[in-house]
Amino acid sequence: MPSQLGQVIRFGFVGGVNTCTFYAFYWPLLHLAHLPYFVAYTIAFLLSMVGSFFLNTYFTYRTKPTWKKFLLFPLTNVTNFVVQSAGLFALVHWVGMNKTIAPLVAAVVAIPFTYVLSRKILVSGHKEAEPAAVAPKIPVK
Repeated sequence: MPSQLGQVIRFGFVGGVNTCTFYAFYWPLLHLAHLPYFVAYTIAFLLSMVGSFFLNTYFTYRTKPTWKKFLLFPLTNVTNFVVQSAGLFALVHWVGMNKTIAPLVAAVVAIPFTYVLSRKILVSGHKEAEPAAVAPKIPVK
C-alpha cells in the first residue's frame, strides 16, 4: 500500500505540473490568438497530454514508455476529456463561471478517473521499481 500512496502523491504532483502546462497553452490561445474557448481548450489539452504521458511513465509509475503505452495513453484521456469537457460546458453555460477559470475547476473533478485509467494502462503487467521497504531475505542453508 505505501507504494500506491507514493504513486497517488506523484500523480497529484504530475497533475499539477500538467495543469500548469495546459494553462500555459490555453491562456495564450484564448486571449492572444483569440480562438473560441473550446478550440483553445482542445488544442491545449492535446499538447499537454504528451508531456503528461512522459511524466507519468517515468515519474509517477516508474515504468518505461513504449509505443504501445503511448498509443493507449490517449484512451485514458478520452474519459478525462469527456469529464472535463462536460464540466467546462456546464460551468460556463449553466453556472455562468468565467471561461478563463472554468477549465481549472473542471480538471479537479476528472482527477480520480484519470488516475485509475492511467495506472491501468501504464502499469499493467509491470512491477513498480520502488526501493524495497525491507532488506532482502538471505537464504538459510
